[in-house]
Amino acid sequence: MLFRKKIERACTYCQFGTALDDGQILCSKKGLRSCENPCRKFRYDPCKRIPSKAKALDFSKYDAEDYSL
Repeated sequence: MLFRKKIERACTYCQFGTALDDGQILCSKKGLRSCENPCRKFRYDPCKRIPSKAKALDFSKYDAEDYSL
């Protein structure tokens, strides 16, 4: 999902933006911006994307017999 072709545009993931503490982005091209408003200079940087956590696996449906050889 990090490298899919249709990524939603957000200044949070832009290579020109730097995140600030109060939910603002400091863009080297456009200055101070909000996180949700991308500009035309948007370039996706996959290193800035934080992937969602994977679901925990449910092993309760297995019993000891499933794990024996």
